[in-house]
Amino acid sequence: MSITHDIPCPHCSQPVTMYRNPAPTVDIVIYDPTKGVVLIERANEPHGWALPGGFIDYGETCESAAIREAKEETNLDVILTELIGVYSDPKRDPRHHTMSVAYSAVTNDASALMAGDDAQNARFFPLESLPTIVFDHDVIVADFANRLKRLNK
Repeated sequence: MSITHDIPCPHCSQPVTMYRNPAPTVDIVIYDPTKGVVLIERANEPHGWALPGGFIDYGETCESAAIREAKEETNLDVILTELIGVYSDPKRDPRHHTMSVAYSAVTNDASALMAGDDAQNARFFPLESLPTIVFDHDVIVADFANRLKRLNK
């Protein structure tokens, strides 16, 4: 698979080289110590439970995208608490190569949880009893849980 392709310049019609790059995304681990983590049930392919998240819009920071995606998919206003990590395995998303910046977050009103945007369901799951999760979100949640254990020692 070629990493470049040419398109005509819209102004002068000369060839302009375009590069195939991973699409930047964000994922958010919204955590409540009494309820667990928020997962959304995806309405679109691939179906299944996932962390709230999505694509970063042009001109948007990773942090703003994470806050926006959390609100769109869960109806929760969140405060980002930590950068969990960056996840870039080319196979992490079966649709195409993405790179995710993953954050942990908290909300002041867990009762506002409601599925929205491309989520058909949203709920808290205890860290000890998570369902099967799509993408590489199980790795992100495991990294978060390991960090949480270290902080609580």
